[in-house]
Amino acid sequence: MKAPARRNLGIALTLGWVVLLGLFFAMTEIQIEGPAGWAANLPTWRIEHHWLLDIFWGGRPMTGYHAWVFPFIALFFHFPFFFLQQWSWRLEARAVSCIMAFWIAEDFLWFVFNPAFGLANFDPAHIPWHIHWLWFAPVDYWWSLLAAAVLMTWSHRKSRP
Repeated sequence: MKAPARRNLGIALTLGWVVLLGLFFAMTEIQIEGPAGWAANLPTWRIEHHWLLDIFWGGRPMTGYHAWVFPFIALFFHFPFFFLQQWSWRLEARAVSCIMAFWIAEDFLWFVFNPAFGLANFDPAHIPWHIHWLWFAPVDYWWSLLAAAVLMTWSHRKSRP
């Protein structure tokens, strides 16, 4: 197999695996949160309003649940660096790209498979914690997809001798 085809297959397999991980975590979160998304009914602390939440969190509340689960997932995606004892900027770009793709897939699949929502209710009227929407998806999805694509593309670019 030629290098570009092998690279494209590698990207496709990686993204497929990330979506599978997102599906499993979405199904887990459905069991944890039920119909109340963004940890609304969990026994955890919440910061509802702060100007930094508008910048870094899309205006959503910060919760104790998210304070632990976001770094956990980031650490999970970085485990191969420790296991294989390798690190590079390219590998870091891939890991960050995969983390972004994971959260988009996980969030979307949470709505698709959650009996309280479903694809028909994937809109701003039914999802108050996604405040900003563009076309048919939260703005966060679009920015994350763009950043993930740039990082993944950069991480696979051909090295210059």
